[in-house]
Amino acid sequence: MPSPAIDDYLKTVYAHTEWQDAPITPSVLAAKLGIAPSSVTEMVKKLGAQGLVAHEPYRAVRLTPEGERRALETVRRHRLIETWLVEEYGYAWDEVHEEAEVLEHTISDRLLEKIDERLGRPRSDPHGDPIPDADGRVARERFVLLAEAPAGHVGRVLRVSDRDPGLLRLIERAGIAVGLEVEVARPGLEIGGEPTALPDGAADVIWLTD
Repeated sequence: MPSPAIDDYLKTVYAHTEWQDAPITPSVLAAKLGIAPSSVTEMVKKLGAQGLVAHEPYRAVRLTPEGERRALETVRRHRLIETWLVEEYGYAWDEVHEEAEVLEHTISDRLLEKIDERLGRPRSDPHGDPIPDADGRVARERFVLLAEAPAGHVGRVLRVSDRDPGLLRLIERAGIAVGLEVEVARPGLEIGGEPTALPDGAADVIWLTD
């Protein structure tokens, strides 16, 4: 049955491993959701009973194929809504996450399809996160986290995490945007041959094409 709480759990599990390989544990899941570990443990048991996650005590939580399908549905809603708010209503990229968290659970499938059509069926949201298509397919380029990219690496800014709105604003002020070609320097970046300083923590939330 539809449940915002279940969808939030599944989306969080999916998003955790979307841009890195470390699996998510119940304690990390609790921290991301801002929920007591005991509550997460109980919910993970329920999700396991419904065939949405696979979990053994004290081990990582993993989505089953059905859990991933459902997670991708929510991810699609969230990212299309973020794109819609930026493109149609002039929201800044640091303002859309919380709005989308609410709206993703309320709009109809029909309206979502109209939004997708209106936007020209975008492949990524304002932060560079790929938008799954209606069949759950995701197109993603090879990527490297800026903090792990060697000096001299040249690539486009592929994605900027939206977890910290304040850091997003600082990154934007530094002239960094999704799609921009940059060269990795230490410290910072070069844009068009010009050195560009980055705010603290930026290298851990920016992904480049590999």
